[in-house]
Amino acid sequence: MASNALVVGELAEGELNATTLELIGAASRLGASNITVALLGGGASGAASKAFEGGATKVLTSDDASYDEFRGDQWVAAVQNAVEQASPDVILLAQSHVGRELAPRLAFRLDTGAAMDCLNVEDDGGAVKATRSVYGGNAMATYSFVTSPAIVTVRAKAQDPLEPNAGASGETGELPGASDSRTTIAGREIVEAAGLQLQDASIVVSGGRGLGAPEGFQVVEELAKALGADRAAVGASRAACDLGWYPPSQQVGLTGKVVTPDLYIAVAISGASQHMAGCSGAKTIVAINKDPEANIFQFARYGIVGDYKEMVPALTEAIKAAK
Repeated sequence: MASNALVVGELAEGELNATTLELIGAASRLGASNITVALLGGGASGAASKAFEGGATKVLTSDDASYDEFRGDQWVAAVQNAVEQASPDVILLAQSHVGRELAPRLAFRLDTGAAMDCLNVEDDGGAVKATRSVYGGNAMATYSFVTSPAIVTVRAKAQDPLEPNAGASGETGELPGASDSRTTIAGREIVEAAGLQLQDASIVVSGGRGLGAPEGFQVVEELAKALGADRAAVGASRAACDLGWYPPSQQVGLTGKVVTPDLYIAVAISGASQHMAGCSGAKTIVAINKDPEANIFQFARYGIVGDYKEMVPALTEAIKAAK
């Protein structure tokens, strides 16, 4: 059993992000009696209370604003200090731009192993095991560790947070300020995106090349709108994006975004392995395709065989009527 767990948290505009709470929940389900959360950047101390409410027993912070812009060499030094304070059996990070760089750096420094982009992490008779999708989402691989601490990056929404314990508190500690960095950030280009982001949506409705034309996405968008603009986002397959039918920023797949919503609705998508690599972590997949032999049905919990031009509008109207 992992008695001590370290969660490397992340902040969004000074607030604890949702994925950090999911990682605390995963640490708790591992049976960790001591869950330490490391927070770096402006507002870290203020976010500690939310970490305690989410299940943390100790929070280590540095409010140094130099951490606001992620630089791996600065973060790895601070997190290594957190490791020395927490003596963890397992270190959990988000599968984010932070976790993707930080986990291998930590593994090298601590002479241990890292399992990346995992959907599940569990205690198996006292040993930590992590599961991730492989071969484009066609299989699942489970990894065990012969070294300690085990380092695991976890996909967003792959784990559930604990029920918040309002008013909870715990031990606090300090992390060092940012050291000098060999990295210089020359600039940042922000792409404005309207509406709910794919990674944050609990429902994703995606369209594929089987829509036949870019106008087909109007039907997909109407379904997402009926499901709720605050819950549903629209995605697309690579084939549809390559044809110019939908923005590349909304591409789901191996070379696009990886999403793990509660519900994924695939409209006129064949289910190629590259696409399934981006959505196989969804809790429920619903497929709508006129080809009964389409590969997508092998992954779907529910399947509708039929022309999307008939099926999707009918589904949209049924959802509207049920409200």
